[in-house]
Amino acid sequence: MTQSSSTVGAAAGYRPTATMPFAAEFRRQASRRRTQLALGFMVLLPLIILIAFQFDSGSDDREGGGEFGSLSDLATSGGLNFTLFALLVSASFLLVVVVALFCGDTVASEASWGSLRYLLAIPVPRARLLAVKLLVALAYSALALLLLAGTALLAGTLRYGWEPLSSQVAAQLDPGEGLLRLLAVLGYLAVVLLAVAGLAFLLSVVTDAALGAVGGAVLLWILSSILDQITALGGIRAFLPTHYANAWLGLLSTPVQTDDVVRGCISAIGYATLFWSLAFWRFTRKDITS
Repeated sequence: MTQSSSTVGAAAGYRPTATMPFAAEFRRQASRRRTQLALGFMVLLPLIILIAFQFDSGSDDREGGGEFGSLSDLATSGGLNFTLFALLVSASFLLVVVVALFCGDTVASEASWGSLRYLLAIPVPRARLLAVKLLVALAYSALALLLLAGTALLAGTLRYGWEPLSSQVAAQLDPGEGLLRLLAVLGYLAVVLLAVAGLAFLLSVVTDAALGAVGGAVLLWILSSILDQITALGGIRAFLPTHYANAWLGLLSTPVQTDDVVRGCISAIGYATLFWSLAFWRFTRKDITS
C-alpha cells in the first residue's frame, strides 16, 4: 500500500483531516472576550431600542424617509415590525462591523500574538487551518444575526403583540406570512454580508494587524456605499458590492420584488468567492514568521 505524499514521513496515525477540529476552534473563539461582547451586544441592542421607544414624547417630528421612514413609524405596531426596524438600523453599519470583526480578526490576531506558526507546527495543514477558521467566523456571524433578530422578535412581541406586518411598500400581511418575509430578509442579509466576510478574511490573511483587517474591511465597505450614491458613475455602480445591499426591501413589497434580490445574491457570492480564493492562495504561499 502506498502512502499519499501529504503523509509521507508523518507519525503513525497522523491524519491531516483530524487536526484542528471545528468544535475545538468554536469553543476557543467562544472564550474570547471580543466574541462574548459582540454577541452580548446583539442581544442588548433590541432591548436598548425598546427602552428608547418608551421615551416617545408624542411629537410628530419625523421627517420623510421613504420605505425606511415607514418602518420607523410602524416599529411599535407589532413584534414583526419592531424586528424589521432593528434590522434596518443595524444592517448598514453595525452588522458590517460585527461580521468584519469575526472574519477579520480570526487569522490576523493569531499572527499578532505569535501563535500562528505554532498552530502550523502541530502540524495543521494551512488550507485546513484557514478553512476551519473561516467556517467558525461565518458561524459566529450567523449566530450574531440570529441573536439580533430573535431577541428583537421576542422582545417586540412581548411588548407590542403578535400583529400583522405593515409597511408603506406592501399590503398588510398576516403574522404567518409576515414571519416568512422576515426569514427571507434575514437570509438575504446573511448572503449580502458574505462579501464583507470575504473582504475582512482576505485582509486578515494579508496583514498581521487585526485592527487593520477589521477597520480596512469596514472602511472599504463605507467607501463602496459612498460611491454607490454618485449617480455620475452610471452602470458602474451595479458592480459595487454595496449596490444591492438594500434590495431586501423588495421582499416586503406586494407583490414581492426579487430581481434585485437575485442580482444582490449573485454579486455577494461572487465577491465572497473571489476574496476567499485570494485569501487561500495568499496564505498557502506566504512565509509565516509570527
